[in-house]
Amino acid sequence: MNLEYFIAKRLIKGKEHKISISAPIIKIAIAAIAIGVIMMLIAIATGLGLKEKIREKITAFNGHVQIYNYDNNNSEVSIVPVSTKQDFYPEFNSVEGVVHIQAVATKAGIIRTEETFEGIIAKGVGKDYNWAPFKEFLIEGVLPDYNGELNSDVLISKIIANRLNLKVGDSFFTFFLRDDAADRIPNQRKFTITGIYDSGFEEIDGLYIFTDIRHIQRMNKWKDTEIGNFEVFLNGFDDIDEKDIEIRAKTFSTLDNRTIKDKYYKIFEWIGLFDFNIALIIGIMIIVGGINMITALLVLILERTPMIGILKALGMPNWSIRKVFLYNAAYLIGVGLFWGNLIGLGFIFVQDKFKIFKFPNPKEYYIEYIPVSIDLSTILLLNIGVLFLCLLMLLIPSYIITRITPVKAIRFE
Repeated sequence: MNLEYFIAKRLIKGKEHKISISAPIIKIAIAAIAIGVIMMLIAIATGLGLKEKIREKITAFNGHVQIYNYDNNNSEVSIVPVSTKQDFYPEFNSVEGVVHIQAVATKAGIIRTEETFEGIIAKGVGKDYNWAPFKEFLIEGVLPDYNGELNSDVLISKIIANRLNLKVGDSFFTFFLRDDAADRIPNQRKFTITGIYDSGFEEIDGLYIFTDIRHIQRMNKWKDTEIGNFEVFLNGFDDIDEKDIEIRAKTFSTLDNRTIKDKYYKIFEWIGLFDFNIALIIGIMIIVGGINMITALLVLILERTPMIGILKALGMPNWSIRKVFLYNAAYLIGVGLFWGNLIGLGFIFVQDKFKIFKFPNPKEYYIEYIPVSIDLSTILLLNIGVLFLCLLMLLIPSYIITRITPVKAIRFE
């Protein structure tokens, strides 16, 4: 144990048994660090949680990357079919990170009831469709099963069901325009509602119903091997742009692909602002905590001026004396970090389990409750960063120790 650490330890123990002028200021500094850490943890957890939930919901409806025919020109409905006889289907093994690929097709139509009508896009899905994300969205009934014979079961959203006054078990007619402009008689299909979902995305929920892809293939006079487009799911979102380039290199020149970032660029531009807001909050909290620690350190130096004089008279170097106070400051920052993590992570845990706090207007955030998400590496990095930056800010005020002379310091009261 070095001398500076020993003196700092004795200095801390001395404050625990003696009421000093610096005690209230030190408590305020510790509280500032703790409150700052709480605010930073909450900002990071809520920001990351909201980004993850929005990404998950968009991905559930579209996949991470869509592969389609160039002639479709980014249309929301399938116009020119794509053959399923591809090297990358049904397993996309040539690109690392692809976990699933599914074939879908879309067609615009109008649901007609006795009282009203509603424009929709029917999304045809098949045996390979990944229903796992929709288990969270399902609020009534069951998910449709398209593994057997062609059936009329559909999954519709809560928004569409409310607009048309429909419920699980009800049947309705849907009219689809034919691709042949000369034939003005629309295709008519009767569907039965097996389930109702609610994802929170009004733009998507108010538009899409899910049906058997074979209905769309028959209406479009496509072969069983022809579909509208492929949806590719990745094992993560961070490298989506790199994987998009790799996927493009593994497909034919007649096919094009785009990511959900391109398709919903406005939403992703909006959630991209979360990172700036988080960085801004962290910066402000570190500055506030650092200023409070600087104040506490200056008061502590002022209170211990006689001790500094004695140590200098005994031949102790300036840097060694500065380290005594920096060790002491590190201990105080550590106390603040402990309480800040305890309270902040406790709040995050409670919110994650019980979802106590909700958005006043869920439609603006596409989710009803405030989601939270944080990992151990982020917590460790935050704590190390706060400790390092606060100590770095304390180097300058600790320089005042070098200006204290032993004679004046010993006589100081």
